Amino acid sequence: MDKIIAVAGPTAVGKTKFAIGIAQVFDGEIVSCDSMQLYKYMNIGSAKPTTEELEQARHHLVDFLDPREPFSVAQYQKLAKAAIKDIQGRDKLPIISGGTGLYLNSLLYDMDFFAVPEDFSYRRQLEEMAANEGREALHRMLQQLDEEAASRIHPNNTKKIIRALERLKEGEGRVRPFHEINKETEDYQAILIGLTRDRAELYDRINRRVDSLMEQGLLEEVRQLMELGLSQEHISMKGIGYKELKDYFRGKISLEKSVETIKKNTRHYAKKQLTWFRRYDRMNWYNISEFKSDEEALKEIIKCLEKRI
Repeated sequence: MDKIIAVAGPTAVGKTKFAIGIAQVFDGEIVSCDSMQLYKYMNIGSAKPTTEELEQARHHLVDFLDPREPFSVAQYQKLAKAAIKDIQGRDKLPIISGGTGLYLNSLLYDMDFFAVPEDFSYRRQLEEMAANEGREALHRMLQQLDEEAASRIHPNNTKKIIRALERLKEGEGRVRPFHEINKETEDYQAILIGLTRDRAELYDRINRRVDSLMEQGLLEEVRQLMELGLSQEHISMKGIGYKELKDYFRGKISLEKSVETIKKNTRHYAKKQLTWFRRYDRMNWYNISEFKSDEEALKEIIKCLEKRI
């Protein structure tokens, strides 16, 4: 079975640097697994690979999507698997790199994202129900049909509730939570590399990265995105760094408070990422803080990979 490598870990841990190092040794190409780096015009806040890094290793699924367009994990799975197949077809090694856990799940497990038939009349009926009777009425309806799904979906998340009701109407039965999907894909064999650092070091790297992003012009980037018509309604603007500065422009918060909130939210996100990735039993973890340098850690990772590729 063909092999791929997945480099995962929390934000600011150094995934891009290590993925490039692995790609250079094993003649690989990188497939981004980051839900923000795929958007155009969002270069600073998403911490996309630099021009120099892009020259060191070819990257896929970076900087190609208009941030005004909707995008789903199902679309990501389709594009990422196509990129993996293309890389393998040229006898190179696919290296998945990023911190979006759900995206990685879609590549490691058989998550069947079927297309719900566009029954606009039923969707309008549900939307009218929410408008006339309130979101709670929709949630109660879902609770009657699938109590477990209703317990997972927040009553205010009308979009997800409608999606679940549509699936139930089309005969899917109970809406399965992602954590129940545990059949590994047979498309390839994934070698999982998990990167972490001591918490104090990781949090310091996060804080310094946010300061660096502000120095690079994140504030102006958000201003330009808002001038393009992007608002809190767009998924792309819900990313950390964008939503907090958007509130600053709307006069809801000071700039200093916005930056501190970005740091706090990023630290919290890193903690959630680690919790997600630690669920993978086959993850080979490397605490980079335990090595003399990043280079020493990379050497150890490469030495271990050489035995498995």
